[in-house]
Amino acid sequence: MQDWNEALIGRYGGPGPRYTSYPTAPLFHEDLPVDAFVEAMEEGNKARRPLSLYAHVPFCHHVCYYCACNRIITADRSLAERYLQHLKKEIVRVAQHVDSRRQVTQLHWGGGTPTYLTDAQITELVYHLARHFNLREDDRGDYAIEIDPRTVNRARLGLLRGLGFNRLSIGVQDLNPLVQQAVNRIQSYEMISDTLGWARDFGFKSINVDLISGLPWQTEMTMARTLEQLINLKPERISLYGYAHLPDRFKIQRQIDDAALPSPTEKIRMNVRAGRMLQQSGYRFIGMDHFALESDEMAVAQRNGLLHRNFQGYTLHGDADLLGMGVSAISQVGNLYVQNHKVLSDWQAAIGQDQLPHHKGYLLDKADLIRRDIIMKLLCDLRLDIPAFEQQWEICFRTHFADAMVQWRDFAEQGLVVFNDDTLIITEQGRLVSRALVQPFDAYLGNRQTKGFSRII
Repeated sequence: MQDWNEALIGRYGGPGPRYTSYPTAPLFHEDLPVDAFVEAMEEGNKARRPLSLYAHVPFCHHVCYYCACNRIITADRSLAERYLQHLKKEIVRVAQHVDSRRQVTQLHWGGGTPTYLTDAQITELVYHLARHFNLREDDRGDYAIEIDPRTVNRARLGLLRGLGFNRLSIGVQDLNPLVQQAVNRIQSYEMISDTLGWARDFGFKSINVDLISGLPWQTEMTMARTLEQLINLKPERISLYGYAHLPDRFKIQRQIDDAALPSPTEKIRMNVRAGRMLQQSGYRFIGMDHFALESDEMAVAQRNGLLHRNFQGYTLHGDADLLGMGVSAISQVGNLYVQNHKVLSDWQAAIGQDQLPHHKGYLLDKADLIRRDIIMKLLCDLRLDIPAFEQQWEICFRTHFADAMVQWRDFAEQGLVVFNDDTLIITEQGRLVSRALVQPFDAYLGNRQTKGFSRII
């Protein structure tokens, strides 16, 4: 079991990239080759890679003061209808470049709050995707939707299951009433319990619950109580994200009283207590912020060396091309990243002109691909087979990563890693701060400040 070492977290738990991509999103730029996306899609078609689709629905009924997502708070449902018309046009435009035989093994709707949409709008969007992409019909894909429990009831969950969704991600954040009031997200334990119960009744095969540590008025004891309640409900996966208080960048966070935020020491204690409780309750520490029951597919995949990482976070579908649609959505196609316009009007204007609404991105060269491979393998598998890596990339590992290995010797002296001529391994102790341990392999991090990234833990 993981040793949740407070001193280690204090030393290595500061800000750092989450590595949902390498190079990371701050390095994306506007100077991409004109045909980069089309060429990447053609290569994916030839390779017959499966597809992962992401649809961004930015609307919410209420604002959560901690939120740093690209979202629109409105009660005007006509805005959502206009948005969906543009989104459906983008789907058509993207699908024109996709071989129809390529199967969609993963689907994810995020936001915002996808369940802001009406039942009719949700149904039409699913059918529209099915008309233009090869969706699975056998329930063997990973088809997930993020839900706000305040926007669903039993009948709505039944509709989502009937439309093919088989995974749910539920935003809980915290169950303490004082904390909920401070961040403007009021939802009772009974509401969460009912939602999970309905989902079980309809046969959703996996439920993820999102929590946040570091919110106003949270303490080690209140976090422990929230976890006790949630562990009793046994969601298959629990994500415990650290709150990044950046009121200069996100104006809505100015609604949060700085004096109510827990101290750095208290935040460490919260995370240590949470990690221990989850592991003692049968959850595997996947890495970073993620925990999964040992029987869950994600835990099984990590044990078997089949886990991957992309903009969906940890995933079982790293072999798939990820196509992101909607304002600010990001795609990963082979060696290309592209991000849609973040400003709604710019995204709509591009679609209105029958263009792909891409704003910026990054085309990886061989050096980037080599470093991406090692960073992702270490974060997912916690080990690297050096001879196989050298054969794959036709490099001498020791020469290529001489500078990084100097830092790894320091990590090894602290028991965080072990390595020899054949293998790099992140130890159980090192897994706690794996994001820090892969940073020596990041060729770009030395040119950037880590300020603005979330805390490692």
